[in-house]
Amino acid sequence: MTIRAGTARETPPNTYPKRSRFDPTRLLLTVLAVGFAGGSLLWTTLTGLVEPYAALAFGVLIAAGELARITLPGHREVAPIASAAAIGYTFLSAIGGVAAHHTAWQVIAVVSAGLALGELPHIAVGRMPQWSDLARRILSVVAIALTFRPFIARVPAPPEGAWWPVLTVMAALVVVVWLGDAAIAAAIRAERLRTRVGVAFRDELRAQLGIGTAIGSTGILLALASTVTDLVGLLAFTVPLLVTQVAFRRFAEIRLTYLQTVRALSRVTEVGGYVETGHSRRVSKLATDIGCELGMRESELLELEYAALMHDIGQLSLRDPIASGATVLAAPREQRRIAELGSAVIRETGVLDAVAELVRRQCEPCSGEGEGGQPPLGSRIIKVANAFDDLVGESTDQDRTEAVLERLRMDSGREYDAEVVEAAARVLTRSPR
Repeated sequence: MTIRAGTARETPPNTYPKRSRFDPTRLLLTVLAVGFAGGSLLWTTLTGLVEPYAALAFGVLIAAGELARITLPGHREVAPIASAAAIGYTFLSAIGGVAAHHTAWQVIAVVSAGLALGELPHIAVGRMPQWSDLARRILSVVAIALTFRPFIARVPAPPEGAWWPVLTVMAALVVVVWLGDAAIAAAIRAERLRTRVGVAFRDELRAQLGIGTAIGSTGILLALASTVTDLVGLLAFTVPLLVTQVAFRRFAEIRLTYLQTVRALSRVTEVGGYVETGHSRRVSKLATDIGCELGMRESELLELEYAALMHDIGQLSLRDPIASGATVLAAPREQRRIAELGSAVIRETGVLDAVAELVRRQCEPCSGEGEGGQPPLGSRIIKVANAFDDLVGESTDQDRTEAVLERLRMDSGREYDAEVVEAAARVLTRSPR
């Protein structure tokens, strides 16, 4: 069976969009958060505020923190200052030496009102929040407040220097709720990316460890500082977290700049006529979907995305472009030359050596007949994704897709990794072109 490289023009270039799916986890989180927020606001309105100045001070800090929310790599929306202030208000047992008597429901009401006020400017300019992330911020406070406020109300004020039991309870609550929140985030991420929950959970732990530690420790510190310094210490003890937030924002911006630069480089081959328009983008999308299907970690998926975007950059060295840019139709020697030249270009960056290695070994047989043994999983994925798009192109013909998958299956075991080919088939079945 002979199948020529894809040149069909049935539809504009696509990137294998996922079908919109009903996500019961996100809906449940949102309903629970709205229910707790509405119920607590109604209860607090009927019963009145206790220690209104403290509620106002923490509420304003929460609103300001939500206004300054940031988005971390992986589309994780966090509001470090708002979350720390919410935890601090939950753990507040005294204000300037005078015992605080606000209830868990008042905590939830103040936090919900503060988060809502902080979101209003974003919504007004069209920056809608990620509702599941906002719901998780509320529900984390709900879990801590409903556990800690009844506990602290029954515990007599500890004598001077005897805060360690209460501190232990605070720290334990923060860790347990953080782990629960990471598990919920992992479930949502696994559903969205079609990856394994265990892999997503480990990714969430790694991604949130630094910022989560800063939020939890600052929240406890705010509660303890207010006990001694009254409410004047709130801003002073928030500064370290503000510096941390700026650092995380800078890191996220650098990651975004890297990705934008790589995407721009990947289009050079398209603009120069070496590959078809949209080829690199389609290969990258399919490759990352396959990586998710096979349970690759987030850091590995990022390297895979970079490598898939730049897998054809070595074609710029060719005197005469390959027909349709389909390297799968080129001689093995020419494929290796393109891969090595592309790898050399990427290594010049000085920071993408792992990506360069994936590109260098993308054309090797999966059987590991070369000197380096079996290629890395990322290289094997790129080999399948590239071959598929070279042979299908922009076509949406399902018969053609099935025929190309069958051809790849026939070459499995030596040229193509059978597990990768089957993962690609599952991805394409769920999200038809």
